[in-house]
Amino acid sequence: MTRQIVLDTETTGLNARAGDRIIEIGCVELVDRKLTGNNFHCYINPERDSEEGALAVHGLTTEFLRDKPKFSEISEEFLDYVRGAEIVIHNAQFDVGFLNAELSRLGSGPLQNYVGLITDTLHQAKELHPGKRNSLDALCDRYEISNSHRKLHGALLDAELLADVFLAMSRGQNSFSIEVEEETDGLAKVQQEVLIDVPLHDISVCLASADELDAHEALLLGLDKDVRGKSIWHQM
Repeated sequence: MTRQIVLDTETTGLNARAGDRIIEIGCVELVDRKLTGNNFHCYINPERDSEEGALAVHGLTTEFLRDKPKFSEISEEFLDYVRGAEIVIHNAQFDVGFLNAELSRLGSGPLQNYVGLITDTLHQAKELHPGKRNSLDALCDRYEISNSHRKLHGALLDAELLADVFLAMSRGQNSFSIEVEEETDGLAKVQQEVLIDVPLHDISVCLASADELDAHEALLLGLDKDVRGKSIWHQM
């Protein structure tokens, strides 16, 4: 028996390291590639407000979340649910980063200690469809999966859509054809560099610190999460 859990989260913002928290977890269970209906879903009181941009994405207000359980109150049930399963996530680095931050606050080990393989469908989609948009919405369009009822992001709804996308993407694994699409966006084309005749000893180079690089990467991952794919800033 192969058990897979398709997982999605919603958060108060883009950066777990800066204190943003999980406000919703949605999971859909697949056993031998069949939906079982044994899903996991909960809203979580993050004990802080959502950032304005995040609120516009998920619509879950502080007032709505105030009487919901804290992560510490649902963590054991959640870990029991995912234990030993393969976890399927779109842009896994983002969601796993947030889950590990929550688990770390409780003194627990990272998610990887409790589950089997973690599969990133964004990575899979990029390999199958290089040069194309691979957000969740784009993949729904490509595989003719209706997402017309998706007005706002929701963890359970997105997990259900991702389960359909994952099954559609992996159904054709016996075919190794690769689609190639020519980039037409001017931002994606390599531009000829103009070299300025400045003596090298007159140029000062200030390298980013490790903390600054980590913060920049977290921001880019958050932007990827919002578009359910690779944001234009990450592409550049």
